[in-house]
Amino acid sequence: MTLNDLFDTIQSRKSADPSSSWTAQLLAKGPEKCAEKFGEEAIEAIIEAVKGDKAALTSEAADVLYHLMVMLAARDVTLDDVIEELAKRQLKSGIAEKAAR
Repeated sequence: MTLNDLFDTIQSRKSADPSSSWTAQLLAKGPEKCAEKFGEEAIEAIIEAVKGDKAALTSEAADVLYHLMVMLAARDVTLDDVIEELAKRQLKSGIAEKAAR
């Protein structure tokens, strides 16, 4: 499964019955709840990175990616939108890009 496949599945859950899918339940709770869940998962990933547990960090990183995409979908931001932004940034150095923000 690619990130595009996962994002397509998440998008398809936007119109699904919330009782049929965890993703549909999250999306039904609104963008704020999706953002909150992403934040929780990001903190869990940080904790595992600090602890140095590779397997746990891998698992939490998967959760972070999933919840990031749910949060994006909740606000109608596509994975392609994010990839386009990354492509624009690739044209300049990270230092110059950060200074331009």
